Amino acid sequence: MRFWTVNANRRSRLYFGLVLFLVAGLAFTIAFEWWAEQELAAIPGQPTTPPPGKVTLIVKIPSRLLEVYNDGTLYKRYQIAVGKRNTPTPIGDWTIIWKAYHSGDIFGTRFMGLDVPWGGYGIHGTNQPWSIGQFASHGCIRLRNKDIEELFEWVPVGTPVRIEDRQERILRTLQYAMSGPDVVRLQNKLKKLGYLEGRAEGFFNRDTQEALKRFQFDRGLKPSGIADRKTLDLLGV
Repeated sequence: MRFWTVNANRRSRLYFGLVLFLVAGLAFTIAFEWWAEQELAAIPGQPTTPPPGKVTLIVKIPSRLLEVYNDGTLYKRYQIAVGKRNTPTPIGDWTIIWKAYHSGDIFGTRFMGLDVPWGGYGIHGTNQPWSIGQFASHGCIRLRNKDIEELFEWVPVGTPVRIEDRQERILRTLQYAMSGPDVVRLQNKLKKLGYLEGRAEGFFNRDTQEALKRFQFDRGLKPSGIADRKTLDLLGV
């Protein structure tokens, strides 16, 4: 009888501890949601009505912010979570190509897909609101469900999305048909120098190859269309 009583007391303490843990977790989530709302409320001029003009989005990875532009003018900012160091958010100029409703799972209540050629990236909600403001995702851009539900209604398919980060040195030789964030950096540099037009989409296409050949010719290099180390050094990337 005593043995059963001792075990029952241990089970009671275990159940009580589990209930306290769950209640504490719920309280933390509610407190974080309140804090996040206060942080956003502190940003002046945060509208709640849809932007009347053409919408474009800029994601700023270092500051973990998504900015909404109305006809080229900053309209609203959202706090976001972005990719971890080993699963970074892809920089570049992308487009929203599809939109979908979700049930509130790991992708939250809404999802907007991006045309990144090397993976299934998107802008979506989350069931982990405490991750907002962190480097926490597998490369996607997370918003609180309340925010993605609002943004979802403002953003049509075809909306341009620019994702920006600090520039890092390109480590590999790049050539036709390759893809990745380092190709985006190469394209952005060629665009800045006036050799390339269009989007920095992360795919080393014929336009990128021809732009690189023109740069190499102007710098006295063999116009191979291959971004080797010497070419990359001259580009400053």
